[in-house]
Amino acid sequence: MRRWPPVSHLAYVAVLGFILVGSGWLELVLRTRVFSKWRRLLLSLVPVVVVFSAWDLYAISRHHWTFDWAYVTGVVFPGGLPLDEVLFFIVVPIAAILTLEAVRAVKRWPIGDEPDNEIVDGQRVGEQ
Repeated sequence: MRRWPPVSHLAYVAVLGFILVGSGWLELVLRTRVFSKWRRLLLSLVPVVVVFSAWDLYAISRHHWTFDWAYVTGVVFPGGLPLDEVLFFIVVPIAAILTLEAVRAVKRWPIGDEPDNEIVDGQRVGEQ
């Protein structure tokens, strides 16, 4: 039986691409500066990637879940964790952070780490 649409080993990566496209424009249009603050971004991503990768590896080892190899790239880390799943743990938090920063930019909500008297979007930040 022929499946439609055709089964693709890039389906998971394609979904991740759509997620990035759907939120990536916020960096350019609203100047969220998520990628320019790369240390903060890494500090946000590393715990997510480590904890959820460990969780997945445990679940895989206990046969709690598996992956449909017809939809993933086939690149697998030791323990059976697909590259696509690790990319998910990177892409989705980035999309969430971009969205949060976009809301902050539009609402002009300070995050609390702005230097005193810094001017952001034409407004002085850090004054009481």
